[in-house]
Amino acid sequence: MSTVSLSSAPATAVRVAKNRMSPVVTLSAGFLLVVVLVALLADWLAPLPYTAQNLAARLKPPLTESGGTTYWLGTDQLGRDILSRMIFAVRTSILIAVMGTLIGAIFGTMLGFIAARLRGFVDQAIMMLVDAQAAIPALFLALTMLAFFGNNIVLFIILISIDGWDRYTRLARGLVVSEQESDYINAVEALGAGPSRVILRHLLPNIAAALVVQATLNFPGTILLETSLSFLGLGVQPPGTSLGLMLGEGRRYLLNAWWIAVFPGLTIFLTTLSMSLFGDWLRDRLDPTSERH
Repeated sequence: MSTVSLSSAPATAVRVAKNRMSPVVTLSAGFLLVVVLVALLADWLAPLPYTAQNLAARLKPPLTESGGTTYWLGTDQLGRDILSRMIFAVRTSILIAVMGTLIGAIFGTMLGFIAARLRGFVDQAIMMLVDAQAAIPALFLALTMLAFFGNNIVLFIILISIDGWDRYTRLARGLVVSEQESDYINAVEALGAGPSRVILRHLLPNIAAALVVQATLNFPGTILLETSLSFLGLGVQPPGTSLGLMLGEGRRYLLNAWWIAVFPGLTIFLTTLSMSLFGDWLRDRLDPTSERH
């Protein structure tokens, strides 16, 4: 009895240590929670309308008071409040990144299921499409499509979703091929379950954790793609605002008004870093093989 208890103690300690968040991951999760709350409550948190201009207060540094208004993060070249613009920019960037990630995940997962279930020529054709997508940089493809079809918010979100869908397809295909050879799938099919029931009730729930982890790891790249295109002037257009657009506008004033670009850039950096750290922790938490290391 004591031997079993002693031998199980290290495994229990490993599980407890793996489930417990480190201080860095805790801070990352807290920052992401703040970002989400800011995006949801932007209408109530912004002290001023983000489009309101005040040329008499243009290029004011942070913590400046002008006309009875305190500009906590300063103003831009048109006298607009940086804090208000950043709050709404966070909402725009997060919304576009979330929608792009969801569309890419759903599309890629569906193709992965189709390839794994049908196999043969369909599987080969889908995997050739995946290889072609992996060989073309997402930024180059987005620039090409925007140059041909012009700037449109719907097209912009679709182009954002292109980044990473091939990873979901590869992952879903591999997991489904492995799972459908399991005894429980054979038993369910032998009992007369149709393909839709097998996929929705058995296969998808068993691979959902891996897909969620992939989404968290892919999300920072999606944010960076959105901000990169907006930085180049091909994403969100004025009078709208996004973190990438603010960063692009502020690059011309780095020497005399650094706050216009530094605060959006810092927000982009902290958001992507926090999501990457949280995604790594979530992968270790949901991966049963991580206890071996």
